[in-house]
Amino acid sequence: MAEPSDLKAQVERHLAWLEARGYAATTIEGRRRDLLELARWCDDRGINRPDQLNREVLDAFQRWLSRRPKKDGTPLSRASQGVKLSAVTGFGRWLARERLVVANPAAELELPKRPSRLPKAVLTPEEAEQVLAVPDVTTLLGLRNRAILETFYATGVRRSELVGLDVADVDLGRGVLAVRQGKGAKDRFVPLSQRAAAWLRRYVEDVRPHHLRHTTGDALLLSVRGSRLSRNHLGEVVRSAVEASGIGKCGACHLFRHTMATLMLEGGADTRYIQQMLGHAKLETTQVYTQVSVGKLRAVYEATHPGARLGRRDPETRS
Repeated sequence: MAEPSDLKAQVERHLAWLEARGYAATTIEGRRRDLLELARWCDDRGINRPDQLNREVLDAFQRWLSRRPKKDGTPLSRASQGVKLSAVTGFGRWLARERLVVANPAAELELPKRPSRLPKAVLTPEEAEQVLAVPDVTTLLGLRNRAILETFYATGVRRSELVGLDVADVDLGRGVLAVRQGKGAKDRFVPLSQRAAAWLRRYVEDVRPHHLRHTTGDALLLSVRGSRLSRNHLGEVVRSAVEASGIGKCGACHLFRHTMATLMLEGGADTRYIQQMLGHAKLETTQVYTQVSVGKLRAVYEATHPGARLGRRDPETRS
């Protein structure tokens, strides 16, 4: 068994191991944040070596995590706790694999059950058009932002996937996006609507050259400084457009993801195709949209339920 060493140093070794195996940069960034939180918590309690981790220590950390408030004073959601503890279980397996501990200390750690929640909001086609019309396309930034909104609406890609696109990942002629190293470090191809492809073409030809710098590289979406657009900046672009549209709904990038999936389902798409569009590893994750698609359910209901077929009579009407 290897000599025990500083816990924080082993966290960095573990992250380097993940990177070497092709894990997405966003995944590694999240694991770093969560595992360094564990390391700081341990350090405050005099636990600074991997061989000091055991089930009792990790159970105590889980209890602390369930009570730890966020910056706004509200408790961490069960989903957020689960993400952090998943990083801990992966770290525990790696420690055992590297023989830094006798056995995986997180082997019996039970993750909190994640609630199955419906998306908070979904846009109608008319509302989506209102949001898309917000950017002033007579300006460079307005043109860029319209291309961003159109791409989200057409493809439902994740925020991290859109900012990660390079110019070569977009085939405007065929109308296809190549999403490289999406969630779970998986690649996939996503169809792009003709309208979204046209707006992206205008952006690539008329806007991107104005923002190019010698340090830009191959990034598709650029800030005015010529750097790859950040996830936070992208989220703010979409959120501002939703608010300015006056539709009275809240949301940003994921709002368009939910909308794309729901509208495709209501249009008759099989959930397996929506699963491929969204890049979900499990069909069960996609099936939440079958609960959102109440429009299609209502059509079936009115066509098949005897009570619905009687028509909308005034309850005061006597036959």
